[in-house]
Amino acid sequence: MKYIDVLEEYFVIFRLGALSHNLRKEIVKSQNVYFCDLGVRNAILRSFTPLALRADAGTLWENFCIAERLKYTDNNGLRMNRYFWRTYDQQEIDYIEERDGVLTGYECKWNPNKKTRIPTLFLETYLGSTVERLDPSNYWRYLW
Repeated sequence: MKYIDVLEEYFVIFRLGALSHNLRKEIVKSQNVYFCDLGVRNAILRSFTPLALRADAGTLWENFCIAERLKYTDNNGLRMNRYFWRTYDQQEIDYIEERDGVLTGYECKWNPNKKTRIPTLFLETYLGSTVERLDPSNYWRYLW
């Protein structure tokens, strides 16, 4: 954890905590770690293969979308709580913003043809919440 703390202090990574309202199915004490700069991530992994040939393209896309969304909201003065959501049976939402009591989730999918299943448990538990899909065909609406 000391290394993670140092990397976060030097703006190499950032963390998202888990959203939970103490439901038994939700994972509470967990954090996701993302890189602020994907070039640094690739250098650490020594992986510079073209994106189309990478096994981690989905992970890179998720990191890119979340990092750019944070930059967008910060640069536009939008203040909010930020989370991810996951249950013990592996239902998840990649990124969630809570603003004025309203939750907006984002699912990041590199493959625009891949079907997105929005967890009904999330929508039923957090009434009034919405979930948007970010993929290469529409990401610009949410990031710039």
